[in-house]
Amino acid sequence: MKKKSIIRRVLTVIALGLLLSVTIIASQTGVGAAYTPDMSNGADNFYKSDNVTMKKVKFKKQYNMNVVGNLFIPKGLKKNTKNPAIIVGHPMGAVKEQSANLYATKMAERGFVNLSLDLSFWGESEGQPRNAVSPDIYAEDFSAAVDFLENLSAEAY
Repeated sequence: MKKKSIIRRVLTVIALGLLLSVTIIASQTGVGAAYTPDMSNGADNFYKSDNVTMKKVKFKKQYNMNVVGNLFIPKGLKKNTKNPAIIVGHPMGAVKEQSANLYATKMAERGFVNLSLDLSFWGESEGQPRNAVSPDIYAEDFSAAVDFLENLSAEAY
């Protein structure tokens, strides 16, 4: 009986030590605390602008796969003229909502039409296997995005 009691005490001490370690790490790293985004320099990834209209778009590319993006159009843009446009891709391991939308919104506020897109195999765009890295396919995504913007009608605004 005494041996079981000692083992139980040792396991209890180990468990309490682990719990204390996790608590200390969480307090030092901010894990478990309320998230407060760093808003310095307007770095809010989910920033929305009252001066920009956003529309979800989808288009096919050469490999017959759908690419999904968000089209950002400055409000008050001249509709029957050619307007400068920018295509914004996301960093590797991310999707358009994690950074590309922020850049697209900010550039739209400055008068550019912007298309942020999920590259093939990522986010809402098609492709198997998911999360694959394929620079040649990504190049085709951007090429198809250029074609999409070139054929964009004024009604899209």
